[in-house]
Amino acid sequence: MSALTRIHRAAFDHPWSESDFATYLASDLLWVSGEPIAGFLLIRAVGDEAEILTLAVDPAHRRAGHAAALLDAAKQYLAKTDVFRLFLEVAADNLPALALYETQGFLPIGVRKGYYRRDAGPNMDARLFSCALPAAH
Repeated sequence: MSALTRIHRAAFDHPWSESDFATYLASDLLWVSGEPIAGFLLIRAVGDEAEILTLAVDPAHRRAGHAAALLDAAKQYLAKTDVFRLFLEVAADNLPALALYETQGFLPIGVRKGYYRRDAGPNMDARLFSCALPAAH
């Protein structure tokens, strides 16, 4: 199992498979943090917009700044391209992620009711956010 798959499995109720990662890595942008890998960020950029597909940090390495560093690196890179806005969705009950995204300049733009499946209990809403990036130079 790859480090990405292992970390994703530890971070999410319904993790991606190795083949999912192979598909995404063939065309999307990846940032990693730590050696060995403590966390990663996968983004899809299309035209002048980009979307965070997933951001995961190994539970043993959380609260060490990996997620913020990954977001900073991605935003700096994207700001040098034609991308002007970054989008994401996050489970409404993921309070640490919500706090992170708000401190990173993301603003709420909507809700997807019952978007995230839960093994126990009702499905969870997804909160949608966007962040404006500086114009490319």
